[in-house]
Amino acid sequence: MKYYVLAGEASGDLHASNLIKEISLIDPEAQFRGFGGELMEQAGMTVLKHYRDLAFMGIVPVILNIRTIQRNFRFCEQDMLAFQPDVLILVDYPGFNLRMAKFAKAHGIRTFYYISPKVWAWKEQRVHKVIASVDELFTILPFETEFYRKYNFPVNYVGNPLLDAILEKKSDPDFSRFFSENKLTDKPILAVLPGSRKGEISVLLPTMLEAAAQFPEYQCVIAGAPNMGIEYYQPFMKESQVPVIWGKTYDILVHSRAAIVSSGTATLETAILNVPQVVVYQLTPNWLFIFLKKFFLKTRWVSLVNIILGREAVVELIQADFTLKKVIRELNKILHDPENEKRMLADYHDMMIKLGEPGASKRAAGLMVGKLKISES
Repeated sequence: MKYYVLAGEASGDLHASNLIKEISLIDPEAQFRGFGGELMEQAGMTVLKHYRDLAFMGIVPVILNIRTIQRNFRFCEQDMLAFQPDVLILVDYPGFNLRMAKFAKAHGIRTFYYISPKVWAWKEQRVHKVIASVDELFTILPFETEFYRKYNFPVNYVGNPLLDAILEKKSDPDFSRFFSENKLTDKPILAVLPGSRKGEISVLLPTMLEAAAQFPEYQCVIAGAPNMGIEYYQPFMKESQVPVIWGKTYDILVHSRAAIVSSGTATLETAILNVPQVVVYQLTPNWLFIFLKKFFLKTRWVSLVNIILGREAVVELIQADFTLKKVIRELNKILHDPENEKRMLADYHDMMIKLGEPGASKRAAGLMVGKLKISES
């Protein structure tokens, strides 16, 4: 069968690549084509456009690049019609993918959505677009099933693919090897994960580094974004040169005592790896966040760890709460209050129970191929 797959971010590239590998095991004649990244290409897909050429985040970047975005839509529509896939598989990235879902539906192409758009957090009215344009939804968070049930829309809960991705790469800590390979000192590591977009890094990293510097008994290590070189991080380092390591985020976390993490998927990854964390985020300008929160944000928390548990397991320092003083205070609690750390790790354990067993990619692939074969017969 022929599969057209669309992923618009690094995390989507990772999860789509694992899905492609599993589909290929079930359907050896499978052909894959679409938008994505190196991992999807390595898994056997013909990548027509790289996700870094699709990533326009925020109102101003979208307006400035509207012609490019429109060209990407037209190119995808024309290429999909020429390819005539048996199914369009959309991976997260709702701004682009919901439009493509509508197009596919109008042209009789079956549509599967893997990793549901976060309509439960932002713009809940978009749920109607999902229901109208998507044939099958494959969700990765346990509460999403209940959310869609309100709209009488059944979903396929497959578990979280991060478990697969992390457990596949996770190894026991080997501090001497890791420190030696990455030219680090022998101090314990305080990990800094400032995100993968230039805007959030420029806003978050200076305060994150300044807070980490208040703990000289630890060495700060930055998890570098795959699309950014050292020259982007250096202006934020002032006099000290902080190590930046690329492509080893899980290794950094496994060898870390604690982490300061930009809100997003990384908060869940950090929790799965059992590393105590402080979650931070700041959207500029502040009035924009206030507006979005008032009219669109539907959840009490922003980190996936807290949303999954339905309680505050990790402290979120968001917007006005993201101050140097508060980051230092929360790091102190993690590093010097054993009871606080014990409570956080117990919450992580509860979260893992809610996430369920590994094998999400395999389950999703089996369901997808099975549904396609039924529709063929």
